[in-house]
Amino acid sequence: IPVGEDGRDKDSDLYLIATSEQPLCALHRGEVLQEKQLPIKYAGLSTCFRKQAGAHGRETWGIFRVHQFEKVEQFVITKPEQSDEAQNEMMRTAEEFYQFLDLPYQVISIVAGALNDAAARKFDLEAWFPGYNQYKELMSCSNCTDYQSRSMKTKMGHKKEEDRYVYMLNGTLVATTRSLCCILENHQTPEGVRVPRVLVPFMGGVEFLPYTN
Repeated sequence: IPVGEDGRDKDSDLYLIATSEQPLCALHRGEVLQEKQLPIKYAGLSTCFRKQAGAHGRETWGIFRVHQFEKVEQFVITKPEQSDEAQNEMMRTAEEFYQFLDLPYQVISIVAGALNDAAARKFDLEAWFPGYNQYKELMSCSNCTDYQSRSMKTKMGHKKEEDRYVYMLNGTLVATTRSLCCILENHQTPEGVRVPRVLVPFMGGVEFLPYTN
């Protein structure tokens, strides 16, 4: 995309999405949901596209930071008073996923000054990358409260005068390329790479991948 241009094709209404959160957010556009329907939980699998602005040094090598990748996204629509617990549940799901992969990680709460306009509360899950000698983000989970639902005009309630905006939350479960980097770094040995036990059935029973010349 040329500098100074947004790259929009005036003859097309198609866009490259950065995350499946974007189309999932619009699924209930203009709807008034019944309280008994909530929470609504979605999982989205999509190809994602990023400019990856600000990348430099080793992060531009290989597949750690790329312009196109596959990602599984968690997306929840819930009542305002249940949004904190919904976010905690999303984080528990993510932690369990990375525990199954035997990856060392830490969870951090993002300070208010570092939040974007959409998120009111955000957690990052950072995994240990031995090659960088530091923890790096694998996923984040945001409670966007009614920031998105106001734009989508998505509400909940029984009577129009009692309608309230729902809260929307999003969180990555896994971005394939970055997680693959983390698996390879943490499970390598001088002879090759150990396959995480949970992945062995998907590898045809292979438990170890030896290095080859």
